[in-house]
Amino acid sequence: MAQKALGRQFNALPLADNKWVSLSDADGVAFVCYLAAAAGDTYTLTQAQDGAGTGAKALTCITEFHTSTGDGTDTWTRRTQAAAGTVVTAAAATQNAMVVEVEGTALDDGFSHVRLASTGAGTVTALARDLNVQRAPENLPAMSS
Repeated sequence: MAQKALGRQFNALPLADNKWVSLSDADGVAFVCYLAAAAGDTYTLTQAQDGAGTGAKALTCITEFHTSTGDGTDTWTRRTQAAAGTVVTAAAATQNAMVVEVEGTALDDGFSHVRLASTGAGTVTALARDLNVQRAPENLPAMSS
């Protein structure tokens, strides 16, 4: 039986809002966010040296993100901005869902963890991708401490 994508291509943290995500074993992370009712939200990206948040500071590397309704009835819309540590989604149904990717190379030297925090009631899921060591799902390390 072939190895599944979980553990080979990605690791998942479904409830990642404001939680430190380790990139020690991954090349990057995709944050998948959703806030219903066309409410709009602000998501803030931070980096740290470890899962305890040591040396936490803003990570101002976001230049693009994608939005959609999140219900599968439309395509993703690419949005760009000057490099920033935040993503602001508009109060519009077409921006209920948002995906932003962070490359491990964007972190400062000595930093290994990132977190994305929603200022509203939005859900945030982290998908660590391009795993450096592939494992069976039950052998994956915990993504947040």
